Amino acid sequence: MQNEMILETISVTKNYFGDKSTGINNVTILIPKGKITAIVGESGSGKTTLLNLLYGLIRPDAGEVFFKEERVLMREEKLQPAHEAMRLVTQSNQDMDLNATVWESVRSGLRNAELGLATEHKKITDSLNMLDVLPLKDMPFGKLSGGEKQRVTIAKALISKPEVLLLDEPFNQVDATYREGLQHDIRYIVKEWGVTVVLVSHDPAEILSMADELIVLKEGEIVENGSPEELYNSPKLLYTAQILASSSQLNLEDAKKVGVKTTRGTVVIYAEHVKITKGFGAKWTVKQVLFKGFYEELIIERDKVYLRVTNHSKGKYPKGSKITVSIEHFYEFGRWQAPVRNLPKEMD
Repeated sequence: MQNEMILETISVTKNYFGDKSTGINNVTILIPKGKITAIVGESGSGKTTLLNLLYGLIRPDAGEVFFKEERVLMREEKLQPAHEAMRLVTQSNQDMDLNATVWESVRSGLRNAELGLATEHKKITDSLNMLDVLPLKDMPFGKLSGGEKQRVTIAKALISKPEVLLLDEPFNQVDATYREGLQHDIRYIVKEWGVTVVLVSHDPAEILSMADELIVLKEGEIVENGSPEELYNSPKLLYTAQILASSSQLNLEDAKKVGVKTTRGTVVIYAEHVKITKGFGAKWTVKQVLFKGFYEELIIERDKVYLRVTNHSKGKYPKGSKITVSIEHFYEFGRWQAPVRNLPKEMD
């Protein structure tokens, strides 16, 4: 079934030390089978708590967690099929033996100790190949780079072909050069093996390119959910826009200064929607140039108003340069305000 659900939470609450501002509150989610679902939110929003509840590591204060309509029990209480069907990979790799070789590390993820040597060898080889770490098979785990460690840890989790793979900040320790490749590998695994992936992340660059569904958490509650395209292009909340994109947030008065006509209290402008244009008497000053790899992000200022600008012409606008910009698109949030005078979109 195309939209079959594999994991669910029903009105789940989990707080710490009796403080309702911690953990999550009254959360109901549906995780589709064979998809990548990303849970995003600022630090302390309850992302890891929700992941641990799905895995059965902690007990909810209220509500229930289901795997294929079977209630998920605490792992310490009882081992059940739901537990065997899921694997959790944390960012700390704390359950890995630093002295074991890569081969031994992945082998330790096998469930059935009575496999024949030939079958065992094939499973380990397949898992290492799937994550592109077979050449490292004789290396001690502790001597690997952060990206290599994460690949080996995921290979160990996948060797028994679980139905659900839960990833807590999977790219946090991974260099940029390895990140895209690992994201591609995870998508390939989902497609080829039919694994359902649930991941937690605070970095929009990680999840926009690979997730099928996004769940946005704020202070322990779901505030938005949908596809990456929907939430990025049409955020309903200021919080979502701030999390998913590099942007500038302006109040009504500052929005007027940059030529934005609005009747709402807050305007958000994505860096990619600020365009550098040709013009005389340029009055925007480049205050910072942030290296982003194949592009730069400029921090520009005029009359104490700051904007972020995506710049693909690297080196063309050094710090201190004067430029002209125009705003191609913006998002409005907050209470309705008295209308302001319409200004031209292009500003000196």
